[in-house]
Amino acid sequence: MNSNFNQAVENRRSIYAIGKESPISDQEIQNIVEHAVKYVPASFNSQSARVAILLKEQHDRLWDITKESLRKLVPVESFAATEEKLNAFKNGYGTLLFFEDQAVVEGLQENFALYKDNFPVWSLQSSGMLQFTIWTALEEAGLGASLQHYNPLIDDQVKAEWGIPDKWKLWAQMPFGKVLAPAGEKEFSPLEARVKVFG
Repeated sequence: MNSNFNQAVENRRSIYAIGKESPISDQEIQNIVEHAVKYVPASFNSQSARVAILLKEQHDRLWDITKESLRKLVPVESFAATEEKLNAFKNGYGTLLFFEDQAVVEGLQENFALYKDNFPVWSLQSSGMLQFTIWTALEEAGLGASLQHYNPLIDDQVKAEWGIPDKWKLWAQMPFGKVLAPAGEKEFSPLEARVKVFG
């Protein structure tokens, strides 16, 4: 296996200390996303992945929406910690919103009834591959990122704010920005308990 690929996989970490700068241009960020959306595999070549790129003020707006949504649910005495966490995400340069187009998934379910129950699962698997690919590419470009899941809490407001089609199901949010502090040390479970070789 290519050592550069191995290193890229190893370097991809959850980076929470991010700043409002980017070492690459907005066009380069778009290129990373578009390349991954085009080439990451999907079952039956469904191409159901959708991504919204929120930069600068639009990125800020997302985390304001998230904060106000959580303010209604989190007890007042606990909200300071929640707000601090959300402000750390807002401190970034942008956020990627990962969706799966349910119209595509439902169409496959209708056309290939034998696999009906599998298509939602396969859709999520493809989305996970897309998230990992983009995350790794952002790291390679010098950007820190993490993966968040405030869906379905913010789904309706996100769709209304950015005119997202109703059939796009939000699965994850990826805030990113200039790395202000590296990730901490990571512990690993023994590989002997996680990988079995036969033959």
